Parts: sequence; C-alpha cells; structure tokens
Amino acid sequence: MAYLFDTDAISELLKKTPLVAYANWVSGLRREDQFTSSVVIAELFAGAYLLAADGRTEAAGRHLWNLRERVIPAVTVLPFDVMVAEIYGRIRSVLQSQGTPLADMDMQIAATAKAHNLILVTGNVLHFERIPGLNICRMLSDARAGI
Repeated sequence: MAYLFDTDAISELLKKTPLVAYANWVSGLRREDQFTSSVVIAELFAGAYLLAADGRTEAAGRHLWNLRERVIPAVTVLPFDVMVAEIYGRIRSVLQSQGTPLADMDMQIAATAKAHNLILVTGNVLHFERIPGLNICRMLSDARAGI
C-alpha cells in the first residue's frame, strides 16, 4: 500500500516528541510508498514563514531546515497538475452542492491522493470523510486517541 501524507501527518513527525505508535508505523513503511502533495509542502513552508513573521526566527529556521533536509528528501512530492485539478473540480462541485465545502487546499490534497490511488494519512479523519471515494488511513487519529 502507498500513502499520501497530509500536513498534520508530517507535522506530527517533526514534533520534539511525536506519538510513538504513529512514528513507529511510519518508520516501517518503505520509502517508495511515501508520498505527499506539493500543496502540503506549500502549507509547511507557509507555517515556517509565519513563524518568522511572528519574530520566532529560530523556530522558523529549524522548521525550514527540517522541511528541506528531512521532509522533502523522505517522500515523493506529487504536483498539482491537470489530472489532479480535474478531480479537485469534481470534489469541489460535490461538496458545494451538498453544502459541506472544505478549504481549497484540503480538497487539492484529497484530489492528489485520489488521482494517484493513494491512501491519505491524516489526523483530520472527520474532516476528510466528506470526500466520496477517498481512502483514509486512521493511524494518526488512532494514535492520538490512544487506540
């Protein structure tokens, strides 16, 4: 099985003390089964630059270093391309017509997972369950719940 890591799934691993069960599970995955979206990378960069803008330059520098040296080399980063854009359009239209929209970036991340037939690893399971046909891994949310 291959997985696409959401922003919170990557952020958890960068904490000083990540959840042990989750970190152990990830460490058991093959490198070639670990993916993320360019949209996730954008969110992680935004988080680092927000730290810098708030005057937390040391934390921002550490976050940028982790992103460039640990995260990006450890996963395959998939682009938001035309194939993904079409799936995003379908997801957005369904959720809008149901009156249950999500943030655009979340729908883009979900579309990337669907386009590449990947299982989305996220701690925001309830958030993403609205998306029809999206396969979700509950490992992070289960680890947070102590399951």
